[in-house]
Order: sequence, then structure tokens, then C-alpha cells
Amino acid sequence: MLILLNNITIPLTEIEIQAVRSQGAGGQNVNKVSTAIHLRFDINASSLPEYYKEKLLNLKDSRISSEGVVIIKAQRSRSQIKNREDALNRLQVLINSVIVETKPRRPTQPTKASRIKRLEGKTLQSRKKSLRGKIEEAE
Repeated sequence: MLILLNNITIPLTEIEIQAVRSQGAGGQNVNKVSTAIHLRFDINASSLPEYYKEKLLNLKDSRISSEGVVIIKAQRSRSQIKNREDALNRLQVLINSVIVETKPRRPTQPTKASRIKRLEGKTLQSRKKSLRGKIEEAE
């Protein structure tokens, strides 16, 4: 079970995990051992509530394909177990980012003191810049 926020869980049967060979440096071991993990999670076929499915599908994330499948490749570690945990954690973070409700922004006005302070700063800057001008000789 993958436990998310708000008491939502995802059974591991809905998550397809496949071990593949890692890319990059690693010597002879990289050619023999499948340590990287490919995780696939089909959003539409999952047991997530519809509201969260819609929010996930509307995310502009490169890990989510056009068919609604989350694809995560984990190969940071040389251990298959650590890569599996890393992939599941990254899926958990992705789904939790959608579950957390963002508070709507309330527009506010700047305070009177902050307006006065801003105008005083502009006046000081203006004086400083005006003193940098060319000096004209008096005849």
C-alpha cells in the first residue's frame, strides 16, 4: 500500500514496477545487473477519487504521458531496492502535490506607511542620480 495524504491509499497492484539495466557509468556491473526501476501508474485505471484523477491529468508534468500514465525511471542508486523506494517516493510526492489544497489569494492594498517609504526611496534615488549629471561652468 502506498499511503498518501487525507487517508488515501493506492494498492501496489495498481503500480507496475519493472527492473531494467541502468544507463551511464558503472563498470562491468552495469552490463550484468538490472538495478534501475521503471514505474508505471495508470491514472485512469487507478482507485484514486475522480477529483484527484482530473487534477493529475491536468498537470503539466513531463512524467505524465498523453494517455494518462505516470512514468518514473529511478536509477540514482546502485541498489535495486533503493531505486524502488525512490520511485515510489517520487510517485507519492507527485500525487500529494495535487491532493494539497491551495488557499485562494486575496488581493490586498499596500499600507500607507509602505507607500510613503517607497516614495521617499524614489526621491533619494532621484537626488543621487541628479548629482551625477554634467557640471556646467558659470561665466
